[in-house]
Amino acid sequence: MADLQDAVHAALDWPVDDVAVAVVARDGTVLAAVGDQDREFRLASVTKPLTAYAVLIAVEEGAVEWDQPAGPDGSTVRHLAAHTSGLSFSDGTVQAAPGTRRIYSNVGFEVLGDTVAEAAGMPFAEYLRQAVCEPLGLASTRLEGSPAADAVSSAADLARFVAELQAPVLTHTLDEATRVAFPGLDGILPGYGRQKPNDWGLGFEIRDGKSPHWTGAGSSPRTFGHFGQAGTFLWVDPDAGAACVVLTDRDFAEWSVQAWPPFTDGVLAAL
Repeated sequence: MADLQDAVHAALDWPVDDVAVAVVARDGTVLAAVGDQDREFRLASVTKPLTAYAVLIAVEEGAVEWDQPAGPDGSTVRHLAAHTSGLSFSDGTVQAAPGTRRIYSNVGFEVLGDTVAEAAGMPFAEYLRQAVCEPLGLASTRLEGSPAADAVSSAADLARFVAELQAPVLTHTLDEATRVAFPGLDGILPGYGRQKPNDWGLGFEIRDGKSPHWTGAGSSPRTFGHFGQAGTFLWVDPDAGAACVVLTDRDFAEWSVQAWPPFTDGVLAAL
């Protein structure tokens, strides 16, 4: 594991004040780590996989259904989770008919959270705590606002979460969420421009053949996860049998574009 520990230590050379990294095997073993694993970081859009997992549980519990109406006319819970509702990124403008374009939408995830909250009879933050955080022991993870971007967590907590994503206990339908929903739709991947297609699952971005991309050149097409504007990311690579969590205290910018892909390739090569 010396090579893997060297690979994760590369993050210590990034232009950030604080960074925490964990590489997690399919069985939940933390294979390598660097930084304060208990330090809390803003997740930004790495909030979305947590929200998506709570929605997945809500569907399995029967609180909501994927194909029930939610959002703009003609949109469903499934459209909202897959960024195909037609809602704009942040102001709620309807920019396209549901299912016709991949429009990455924070407001869509807020509508998604409201839909679950109404069905469950509790604030979405509380539903997330009860459905995901408590069962997985995510003691440092909490939602402090938008279900799209306002969670706080630690590398230790997210290591437990990505272990769950590799061997689910709370749900038996994760495969549906990590397959492409509404295939063939183009769209903008924030920070990386137009992707043709811009494949997405239900709350999880799917790597497929996207280029440029925030994961590595060696990442398998089946890799799924998310990155956040707070300088954060998590990915699960089923072909590698491992997942990686990276949290920093510097917002996503050109440094991230340059640093993240070779970092991931180093981790995959060491694995």
